[in-house]
Amino acid sequence: MTEIGHASGRASVSLPAPLDLSEILPDSFSPPPSASVGVEIELEWAAVSDIGRRRAHNEDSFLAESPIFAVADGMGGHSAGDVASAAVVARLFECANGEFADPTAIVPALRAATADIALAEDVREIGVGTTVTGIALTRQGHYPVWTVFNIGDSRVYLFEDGVLRQVTVDHSVVQELVDGGIISAAEAETHPKRNIITRAVGFNAEPFADTWTLPVSAQTRLLVCSDGLTREVSDERIRRHLGAGLSPTLTVFALVEAALASGGSDNITAIIVDVVHLSDGNEWADTVPRR
Repeated sequence: MTEIGHASGRASVSLPAPLDLSEILPDSFSPPPSASVGVEIELEWAAVSDIGRRRAHNEDSFLAESPIFAVADGMGGHSAGDVASAAVVARLFECANGEFADPTAIVPALRAATADIALAEDVREIGVGTTVTGIALTRQGHYPVWTVFNIGDSRVYLFEDGVLRQVTVDHSVVQELVDGGIISAAEAETHPKRNIITRAVGFNAEPFADTWTLPVSAQTRLLVCSDGLTREVSDERIRRHLGAGLSPTLTVFALVEAALASGGSDNITAIIVDVVHLSDGNEWADTVPRR
């Protein structure tokens, strides 16, 4: 099990004012003082990983360091899975070298991790890989956004206004069966092939990541977790925990305890990231004539 970053932390990030307003405003318009103010973002997070009740080793790893938060669930047996998951979070950490991450650096980091896994002495004779899912604070022009990325069946959830939404889509056999209308989502939870994934990082293969872009919104929560959590705790229970109003630290420990109480059949890793404050000095811009 490899942990990079801080198990709990806070970060303040600023995005400067977008542009020279004289380029878009009429000569007669005088912008208010707030027009020169950029965006201020304050994040708070907590992360925890637990071996569970039935595994001899913890093969999960996580990265919790703004601007990137990621969970990797290794596979391969004994310490080999940890080699794979550790390689992924280490390479992603190399992308976390500023207030905002470069979304185009994520896939090259996963390619580098694939090469690292192939060179690891412990895994040369066996097939080893890992899932990875995460969020990166990035920019689209002058706006802050979350870039969500995923390979495998670990997940990212968004909790906003009391509603829980699964952002990522599992790369798994049962997800393909659900997408094809062959089984229901409820049946997928107990299907005998629910452990089989269709994409991973490793195995000397090109990593194919799905990505999504979400706006950064105040008073929202993001949950990044391995399937050790989601196999034991239903989406409705996750929603209730995230909506209980507790701190990220208390909430993430409560989720892990819930997974352990339900059996803890796998390693359990979870990161909660709260957008606790978002100030935008450019709200007035809604009244500015558009190009």
